[in-house]
Amino acid sequence: MSAAATPGSEGRPLAAAVEEMAREAAAWCALHGLVVGDRADPPVLLCADWLAVLSIMSRIVYAKHGCSGIALEHYVGGMDLIELRSATVPGVGLVHAPFSLLPSNIQESIWKQACELAPIFNELVDRVSLDGKFLQDSLSKTRQVDDFTSRLLEIHRKMMAINKEENIRIGLHRSDYMLDSETSSLLQIELNTIAASFPGLGSLVSELHSGKTDRTFVMAKGIKKMPSHSFLILIHPWGEAFSGTLISQYGKLLSLDPKRVPTNAASRQFAEALAIAWAEFNVDRKTLSQVEAEGQILPDGTLLVDGRKVAVVYYRAGYTPNDYPSEAEWNARLLMEQSSAIKCPSIAYHLVGTKKIQQELAKPNVLERFLENKEEIAKLRKCFAGLWSLDDEEIIKTAIEKPELFVLKPQREGGGNNIYGVDLRETLIRLQREGGDALAAYILMQRIFPKASLAYLVRGGVCHEGFAISELGIYGAYLRNKDKVLINDQCGYLMRTKVSSSDEGGVAAGFAVLDSLYLTDKV
Repeated sequence: MSAAATPGSEGRPLAAAVEEMAREAAAWCALHGLVVGDRADPPVLLCADWLAVLSIMSRIVYAKHGCSGIALEHYVGGMDLIELRSATVPGVGLVHAPFSLLPSNIQESIWKQACELAPIFNELVDRVSLDGKFLQDSLSKTRQVDDFTSRLLEIHRKMMAINKEENIRIGLHRSDYMLDSETSSLLQIELNTIAASFPGLGSLVSELHSGKTDRTFVMAKGIKKMPSHSFLILIHPWGEAFSGTLISQYGKLLSLDPKRVPTNAASRQFAEALAIAWAEFNVDRKTLSQVEAEGQILPDGTLLVDGRKVAVVYYRAGYTPNDYPSEAEWNARLLMEQSSAIKCPSIAYHLVGTKKIQQELAKPNVLERFLENKEEIAKLRKCFAGLWSLDDEEIIKTAIEKPELFVLKPQREGGGNNIYGVDLRETLIRLQREGGDALAAYILMQRIFPKASLAYLVRGGVCHEGFAISELGIYGAYLRNKDKVLINDQCGYLMRTKVSSSDEGGVAAGFAVLDSLYLTDKV
């Protein structure tokens, strides 16, 4: 994966062209909802898709200030505001999401390979989730040294004890990959089974790059039924202001064809479905502590929250220890798992996404425990990077001697948790000295080295030039009712690009920018 062609007849970008593109792109972001909470305007509000931002912001502003809308600041000459901060209410401003000015190249064969893997991983997650003994045994050492994993396992154990069945199972997953430059292999970084973020923003970036948009806000159909204090209603009249997007306007200069940028329509449809659900199906947002205070289970298993029946629980939080500051949050998680409400994810699906389970599934003959199709097993195994538990003294010795070849991963999600280089060596040495089972809280993974390419990354209205690498996430949707699989599909993608010197890759954590794909035939 590499950055697409850059403007300039001699291969070097013309500063004026780049600046103009960045300004137009930032304005496009404001008009089409490619925005996030303003991190520079505390208290921080940074949610992983635009719908979350819009929902929370509109409610806060309306409740606290009686506002009828969140207005974007006025454009001077239509283009002069690059950073695009909005509103006058402290703490709820908007800025454009960080993005790459141009899409990143990827071989079409690699793209197809990643898409083909999605339904296989979906099925694998479901089957592993049904093997409670495998989950408990695989994580048994981890639970002794990791309190967070231990608490999740305890909830899972209680569900096993009462033989709790989830007849209707929903999975919204994202499998993340990098293309290793040494082997030209697509290798999996991780599989996310809870709060797989950015489907809405990711689809907008592909539209920014390709021009595949109706020039009005992409979610306008679903948004019209939202409360009038939504900022989307306010920006809609400007929807026709820009007649093209980056490649459609600069395609000849860039030697790029917008047809080579995948539409990411499935991801866009998912975000639209969320918008419609919020408007039409009484979707509500509750914190875990609110669920604990307002929730109860009826004798038939129905979950009530604030007196209302709950059919589906979607976890946008609950994947880090910070989401459980007290026993109230843990009580809420247990309450919801005990109910008959459909959980996305269930506690079992959540555990399947842990780093330790990823490492266990990569062991010889383990996939055969869950899957029968040898061709599908081979496809999965082909994308597995090297993964090791830390009960292997030889691999620990190798990692201490050559820490640049490995990544040390704790059982955590959300970005900013992995350990690299000298820190990896020092951590392993410290854990060895401490003795006991402390090493069981981590796994070792082969470090993937993608090829770095020149890219233009826009954050806070400023375009930065530098060498960058990309990470491709493929979304998967799975719906099962008892023995019948109703949905098992790849449903969009997320491309993230970061400077090659950065170890971590999270957009929300501030390490990367959103990007899209440009399919090529080049090897």
